[in-house]
Amino acid sequence: MAAAAEGVPAAPREEPAREDAAVETAEEAKEPAEADINELCRDMFSKMATYLTGELTATSEDYKLLENMNKLTSLKYLEMKDIAINISRNLKDLNQKYAELQPYLDQINVIEEQVAALEQAAYKLDAYSKKLEAKYKKLEKR
Repeated sequence: MAAAAEGVPAAPREEPAREDAAVETAEEAKEPAEADINELCRDMFSKMATYLTGELTATSEDYKLLENMNKLTSLKYLEMKDIAINISRNLKDLNQKYAELQPYLDQINVIEEQVAALEQAAYKLDAYSKKLEAKYKKLEKR
C-alpha cells in the first residue's frame, strides 16, 4: 500500500487458480506463416465465389420460374378470353332465337288463357247440366 501512496501502481493481485473446465486461458496470438495466409485467402475467395455463384444461380432460376409462370398465366387468360367470346356469341344467338320465338310464345300464352276460360265454362256447364238432371229426375218422379 505504501507503493500506491507514492504514485507507483501496485501489482495486480493474483487470484487463486481455478480448476473450472469452462474457463479458458488465453494464448498469445501468433501470426500464421505467409504461405498459410495466401492459401487461406485463396480458399476463402474460392468458397465465396462458389457461394455467390450458387446465390446468383438460384436467383436466375427464380426469375426463369416467374417468367414461365407469367407465360402460362398469359396463355390461360387468352383461353379464358376465347371462351368468353364464344359464350358471348352463343348468348347473342340464343337471344336472337328467343326473339324469333317470342310471337309463338305470345300465341301460346293467349291459347293458354283461352283454354283456362274454356275449362271454367266447361265446369259451369257441367254444374248446370247436373242441376238440370236433378230437376228432370225430380219432375220425373212426380
